Order: sequence, then structure tokens, then C-alpha cells
Amino acid sequence: MNLNKAYLIGRLTGDPQLRATKGGQQVAVFSIATNRVWNDKNNQKQEQVEYHNIVVWGRQAEVASKFLLKGQVVLIEGRIQSRDYEDKAGVKRKVTEIVAERVQFGPKAGAAPSTGRASPAGAGGEAAHDQKSPLEEIPTINIDEEIKPEDLPF
Repeated sequence: MNLNKAYLIGRLTGDPQLRATKGGQQVAVFSIATNRVWNDKNNQKQEQVEYHNIVVWGRQAEVASKFLLKGQVVLIEGRIQSRDYEDKAGVKRKVTEIVAERVQFGPKAGAAPSTGRASPAGAGGEAAHDQKSPLEEIPTINIDEEIKPEDLPF
């Protein structure tokens, strides 16, 4: 048995770009950054950043392009795919990307985390009650339509 599964949690490096194939299938592409932090042999903090190209198809591509923003945290579940292509100058190139099967949105970039606690009367004033929690801004999307073989990207 073989397995090709990737899980990534990172921040978008730019807003998703939505396009359509010649057949009308929606596809969104974007990149996320992940990092790894460790202490080296001299006990100095080190950090390494990796960038990952993400491809999302169909209805999920439309939703991702509408709601995801640069800097936002996102969880991607998908498969690793490498492909060859020829650029505009005629040079053969190879790219490795994650084809997303599931995209889970995190809080929007710059949003303050919510404690989930109500402020006591008079402690936060009315402004504290007027602010929306970042979790309230994230839409829940249920896709109940049947998946057709012609909608699959492979």
C-alpha cells in the first residue's frame, strides 16, 4: 500500500489567484510559509522557513479565493504532486506542489484572539461588546452536491 498525504499549517504569502481551465473548472493557487525553530549546538535559536505552492480545485477554490487573505493562518490537507512544464522562454522546469483536498481557515491576519469570556459590566465598556470574535467571521460551508467524475482534476 502507498500513501501520499501532506498536512501543513502556515501563513499565506499572498492572496489566492483564481482562474478557470478551458473546461470551466475553477482552480486557485497560492503559497504558504511554514517555519521550523530549534537550538543549534551553541544553544543559539535558529529558524528555517519553507514555502509551499498550494493548488485548490472546484468549489473549494472559489471559497478559498473569496475568504483567504495574505498573512492568514490556514491548514492544508492534500497530496504532494510534481509536474514538468515549459516556461515562456522554452526552458523546461519542474514544480512540486500540494494539491489540497481540504482547506481549513484560521483567524484572519491581524485579528486579535478571542478569550471566549464576556467582559464584566463596566470593565470593557460598550466597545468590547461591539467587536466581533475572529471565529464569527469564518464561514461554515456545506457542499451537499454530488461529485461527478468530470469534476475531478485527475
